[in-house]
Amino acid sequence: MYPSRRRLSLSRAIDKQPEEQLGGQEKRCRFLGAMRITEILAFFMVLIPVLLVIVAMFGYDQGNGFVEASRIIRMEPEPNVTSSDDSTLHRDQEQKDSVDLSLLGGLLVSGFKKESCLSRYQSYLYRKDSPYRPSLHLLLKLRAYEELHKRCGPGTRPYTNAERLLKPKQTGEMESEGCKYVVWMSFSGLGNRIISIASVFLYAMLTNRVLLIEGGEQFADLFCEPFLDTTWLLPKDFTLTSQFSGFGQNSAHCHGDMLKRKLINGSSVSSLSHLYLHLAHDYNDHDKMFFCAEDQNLLKNVPWLIMRTNNFFAPSLFLIPSFEEELGMMFPEKGTVFHHLGRYLFHPSNQVWGLITRYYQAYLAKADERIGLQIRVFDEKSGVSPQVTKQIISCVQNEDLLPKLSKGEEQHKQPSEEDSKLKSVLVTSLTTGYFEILKTMYWENPTVTREVIGIHQPSHEGHQQTEKLMHNRKAWAEMYLLSLTDKLVISAWSTFGYVAQGLGGLRAWILYKQENQTNPNPPCGRAMSPDPCFHAPPYYDCKAKQGTDTGNVVPHVRHCEDISWGLKLVDNS
Repeated sequence: MYPSRRRLSLSRAIDKQPEEQLGGQEKRCRFLGAMRITEILAFFMVLIPVLLVIVAMFGYDQGNGFVEASRIIRMEPEPNVTSSDDSTLHRDQEQKDSVDLSLLGGLLVSGFKKESCLSRYQSYLYRKDSPYRPSLHLLLKLRAYEELHKRCGPGTRPYTNAERLLKPKQTGEMESEGCKYVVWMSFSGLGNRIISIASVFLYAMLTNRVLLIEGGEQFADLFCEPFLDTTWLLPKDFTLTSQFSGFGQNSAHCHGDMLKRKLINGSSVSSLSHLYLHLAHDYNDHDKMFFCAEDQNLLKNVPWLIMRTNNFFAPSLFLIPSFEEELGMMFPEKGTVFHHLGRYLFHPSNQVWGLITRYYQAYLAKADERIGLQIRVFDEKSGVSPQVTKQIISCVQNEDLLPKLSKGEEQHKQPSEEDSKLKSVLVTSLTTGYFEILKTMYWENPTVTREVIGIHQPSHEGHQQTEKLMHNRKAWAEMYLLSLTDKLVISAWSTFGYVAQGLGGLRAWILYKQENQTNPNPPCGRAMSPDPCFHAPPYYDCKAKQGTDTGNVVPHVRHCEDISWGLKLVDNS
């Protein structure tokens, strides 16, 4: 188009000044001048759009305060990863991530049908970028696990051969197939299920086992499949399913009981097709030997491990010498285990995603700041407690999460547009009492900062109803909504709050548990890391074969903020 435009302008210039009125030299000068001007104009018309595109790609985004292009060009070295394969993976992943932000920095893979799991491809639109970046070694381990699961998962020949080992008087081809399994048994409330599955998955990756989940239709109704072209759900016709209800600490194949009766050793293990691992909150000292390197060396030869647990036992895996180096490379930032594995594994189903997005758009999307407030009172019969109410208000106001109320003549001043910032508070609780108190308080009184405070509560189920599908849908939706907030307050001991904090990568403020109906001082404190607390850790030195404080062995495994005997993963800093 530019040459034709140049030709048109030149003809017009010639028409205006006929040849007979110009001398030969003057004609040539004017002709050349016109040509140079139009060429310069054409050059800039081509150059300016190109410059604008470059600026748009690499420019500084004033609204978000970060350079989007850094996703493409940033190449930070990762500790303990130096191979050329890792570097290539990093470059490839950065390029892919720059195109598809839904992959969460390489944590997820593409290839899933978008309509089958909308949350997998839309969740990044609802939350801020994570401040924590998955390590290259973790990405390599996830990709390797995905291949293992696809090769050995339900419906494959290796799975069929491995299951045949569980049937009397039959043999399989386990050695040649190289597939081993750990089965998670459905147990406890939804929050406990989520954090315990993440722990079992971590163990599966460390021991090259395939994780299978007992959960049936309800589990599939809550979560999307995390692995491409396969399933993590244990088939309904699994050989041992009918025996699950009888598995316990005194079962014939219970690891702890066999240790107690001295029936387990290197030779006896080699003949076992399966072992039951009891790692629930009520496990005994023999069950806890699972966390010793010597026992891990025995367990690696058992094709099927059946595990019942309601704990986030990842902190104690970091204390097993044979896992220590691998875990250090997978998680340079130690307190992000659940944050990364939770976002990788747990994608709300389309039914639950609808609950989440509809509520978010209606009550949270337009807020300048979103505050999550998770209230869990374990004495459900006590009703609204004045002490708990006072503790909640003291926490949110002392920590500047919510403003104090205005008094006197200040009440009648109208806020300016700049002052009228909207804070939306998402309250989750089994009852409405605390929500009503906060809503009335901020409706009837202006705030000293002139901010407008909106209080919202999605549901109030009255009491925990673990086996009801709709109850679990709402619970999962509310955990996820809390994880989308900018700042979060959670209740001590509550796995519901742990899940929200971990998925969001948030260091929440924890409302300390009251003792003898007296308010703790201070009312709340900041979490050391986003990871959950392991409520029932072992206190045993496997080498010395004596009791020890496992919260003082390594700097990245410490006692929890809300449970003094619990263990938690934190960053060394």
